[in-house]
Amino acid sequence: MTMLAPNDALLLALIAPFIGAALIPVFGRWPNLRETVTLVTAAVLLFFVLQLLGPVLGGARPEWAGFSVAPGLTLAFQVEPLGMLFALIASSLWIVNSVYSIGYMRGNDEPRQTGFYACFAIALGATIGLAFAKNLFTLFLLYEVLTLSTYPLVAHKHSVEARRGARIYLALLIGTSMLLFLPAIIATYVMAGTLDFTPGGILGGKLGSGAMAVLLALYVFGIGKAAVMPIHFWLPAAMVAPTPVSALLHAVAVVKAGVFSIVKVVVYIFGLDTLTAAGANVWLVYLASGCIVLASLIALTRGNLKARLAYSTVSQLAYVVLGAAIATPLGIMGSGMQMATHAVGKITLFFCAGAIYVATHKTEVKELDGLGRTMPVTMAAFLIGSLSIIGLPPFGGTWSKWTLALAAADSGYLVALGALMISSLLNIAYLLSIVGRAFFFAPEPGAASAIREAPLACVIPLSATAGLCVVLFFGAGQVENLLTTMFASR
Repeated sequence: MTMLAPNDALLLALIAPFIGAALIPVFGRWPNLRETVTLVTAAVLLFFVLQLLGPVLGGARPEWAGFSVAPGLTLAFQVEPLGMLFALIASSLWIVNSVYSIGYMRGNDEPRQTGFYACFAIALGATIGLAFAKNLFTLFLLYEVLTLSTYPLVAHKHSVEARRGARIYLALLIGTSMLLFLPAIIATYVMAGTLDFTPGGILGGKLGSGAMAVLLALYVFGIGKAAVMPIHFWLPAAMVAPTPVSALLHAVAVVKAGVFSIVKVVVYIFGLDTLTAAGANVWLVYLASGCIVLASLIALTRGNLKARLAYSTVSQLAYVVLGAAIATPLGIMGSGMQMATHAVGKITLFFCAGAIYVATHKTEVKELDGLGRTMPVTMAAFLIGSLSIIGLPPFGGTWSKWTLALAAADSGYLVALGALMISSLLNIAYLLSIVGRAFFFAPEPGAASAIREAPLACVIPLSATAGLCVVLFFGAGQVENLLTTMFASR
C-alpha cells in the first residue's frame, strides 16, 4: 500500500466526504452512478483514515493547522488515539451502511434518494472533522454541522410524524448545545485562556471542586447527542427516519459523536487526575449508573422494535459516559472499547430491523413470531448482535463490559458495578426475547413458510457486521493497543 505523508492523509480524509457530497447530486439522474460515487467516496475515506493508523500507533500526532477565525479561535485538526478510533469506526461502517442503504432505499422505493446520499456524506465529513478536532472550537463547529446535516435525514419521509420527530431532534440538539455546551466552552476559555485539547487537561488549579462539577454538568447535558437522561427524548423521536438513518444515528456518527465528545473533554480539558482529585466526577458516576438501568427497563416495555433498540442505545451510551465518569485510564479504555463494540453490535441490530421491514413490513416485536424460519440469516445475525450487546463471549461486547466492570471495581464504585450486572440481565430479557419469538414461537396462521430474506444488498452488510462482532472479540487487543497510547506520556 502506498503510504501518504500523515499530514496529507489527514487533509484528504477531511475533504473526501465533502467532495463526494458535491458529486452525488451531479449524478442524481443516474442512480447506478450516484451510488457508485457514494461507495467510492466511502472507500477512499477509509483508505485515507487507515493511512493515519500506523503513525498514530507509533506515537505521531499528524495535524493540519488550518486558519485563525478570531484571536484564540483556530480551526485546526490533530489526530490522537481516541479520535483515531472514532474515525476508524465511522469510516469503516460507512461502507457497509452505504451498501445497505442501496438495498433498503431501492427495496422500499424511497423518494429523494439523491438528497439522502448527499446529506449522508456531509454527516460523515462532519464526523471525521469532529473526530480529528484539535480544540473545542473546531469540535463545536463540526458538532453543529453534524446536527444540521442529519436533520433532513430524520425528516426524510416528510410525513407528519417524521416532521415532528425531526423538530424534536433539532430543537433538543441545537437547544442544549447553545444553552449549555457553548457557555461551557466560553467559561473554559475565560478560565484557561485556551481551548486546545491537551494531555493532562487545561483546568488544573483554575477552579474549585464545586465549580468544576457544575462545568462538567454543562458539558454532559450540553452535549445532547450523548443522550444522557433526561436529554434523551430526541433519540426515540428520531426513529421515524429510514433504518439506514437510524443506523447512522445509533452506531456510525451522531450518538458516538456525543459520547466521544464527553470522553475527549474529560481526558483533554479537565484531565483525569484533576477531575478525580476534586471529586467533581462522582455525581456523574451515579447518574450514568442510573441511566444504564432505567433505559434498560424502559426498553423492556417497548413493543415497537426500533423503539426498543432506541432505548437500548440510551442505556449502552451511558456505559461510555460511565467509563468517562470513573476518570481513570482503565475507565477510558472501557469507554473506547464500548464505542467500538456497541457500534458494530447495534448497527447489526438496526440492519436486521430494516431487513425485516423491507421483506415483511413488520415493525412490532409481537409480529415476529416464527420469523426465524423464513428469515434465518437475518435472525441469526440479530442473535449475534444481541449477544455482543449483552456482553457474552465470543463477541466483542464482552471486553468492553469486562473492562468497565474492572474500572468500577478498582475505583470502589460498587453501585456502577451493580448497574452493569443488572443491565446485562435486562439486555438478555429485552433482546433474547425477540430471538426466542422468532425461532421458537409458531408463526401466525397463513404466514409465509418459504425463506424470504431481504435483498442481498441488505443481507450481506448485516452478515458482515455480525461477523465483525466476532472479529472484535479476538481483535480487542488491537483496540487496547491504540487506546493505551493516549496515556503513554501521562
